[in-house]
Amino acid sequence: MTPESRLLQDRRSFLGSTLGVAAGALWFASCGSEVSESVIMLPDGMDPKNFIVHGPMTIESKRSVLRDEITPTDKVFVRGNLGFPDKSILENADAWALEVEGVAKPGSMTIKDLKALGSTTITAVLQCSGNGRFFFEHGPSGSAWGVGAAANVQWTGVPVKKVLEAMGGAMEGARFLTGTGGEPIPAALNERDLVVERSIPLEKGMEDAILAWELNGEPVNISHGGPLRLVVPGYYGVNNVKYLKRLAATAEESDAKIQVSKYRVRPIGEKGAADQPSMWAMNVKSWVDDPLGDKALKVGIVDVTGVAFCGESPIQSVEVSTDGGATWAPAEMIGTDMGPYAWRRFRFRWDATPGQHVIASRATSADGKVQPMDRVENHRGYAHNGWSDPSITVNVG
Repeated sequence: MTPESRLLQDRRSFLGSTLGVAAGALWFASCGSEVSESVIMLPDGMDPKNFIVHGPMTIESKRSVLRDEITPTDKVFVRGNLGFPDKSILENADAWALEVEGVAKPGSMTIKDLKALGSTTITAVLQCSGNGRFFFEHGPSGSAWGVGAAANVQWTGVPVKKVLEAMGGAMEGARFLTGTGGEPIPAALNERDLVVERSIPLEKGMEDAILAWELNGEPVNISHGGPLRLVVPGYYGVNNVKYLKRLAATAEESDAKIQVSKYRVRPIGEKGAADQPSMWAMNVKSWVDDPLGDKALKVGIVDVTGVAFCGESPIQSVEVSTDGGATWAPAEMIGTDMGPYAWRRFRFRWDATPGQHVIASRATSADGKVQPMDRVENHRGYAHNGWSDPSITVNVG
């Protein structure tokens, strides 16, 4: 059985009691004790059968739909800290203006201007900081993601380095790259408490980050931050700022709440603070996506498959256990190597014997990081990468 089985059971009361939700993300067309997936309307053509709906801005891909090398856009999870902007911002995307600050020649650049600087395409894992929160037993606040708040996608845009160079270069003393999102914030509320504004090390931004206007070969849609998104390959999704309106080279990290005290790894019970580790680089991680334990398997050869990735380092190897971690055997990498920031698919040919088995995977990165057995406990349930929690129980025979 997978986490999805329990998550879907948990969501029935949510679906049955909700008639509509804010932000225009989804609606429920009827009420009752249970609501069929067929009456849920999700944004941008997403099929409800492919998702676990936690809330209007937290929509998780089922593990069973994450078997592609490149995740189709309509199967990519959705996570937003604020409501969607109006879709009208996509109508004349090339005119979208970005303010560039903290450079020798600060000013505004449209997407049309950015395109004139050239473009590149990168493949990278997009993953929510809280992916795996479901497994934390202390019940951290936030959506109870299983493994499906992750995807492997292709972004096309201009390197941040080219943008800053075109504006005369970063100011002296700059240590961070700060991106500000364009989500609407009601005037009566404190803007610094709500604005999606994240800072990353300037060196990382200059080496790897791009300003993307395409996702999987199409204009970035409203669900995933179009018309312009800051993409930081190897870093958790929160740093990939949507609806990017401002980009700045700054001497200090942003003073926005989402940077200062949110997305900080801290002991259970402690408040978030700026001196705690920020959710920047992703850790090494893998999971099995087939079989999923939803039906009995026949005795004999079974292909066990899954995905593995490690933020800023390529995957070196993956092992698979069919006895809950007592013994391990090497899996083979399959499919295309799409670069250090992408996930790798793996396969293990298992000679299945009768009985109940627990299948798990364990990844090792090229820089020597080994996926641990257990999660690292923390207040908000961030950065889960233990191999034990997402293991699959199957019956053979």
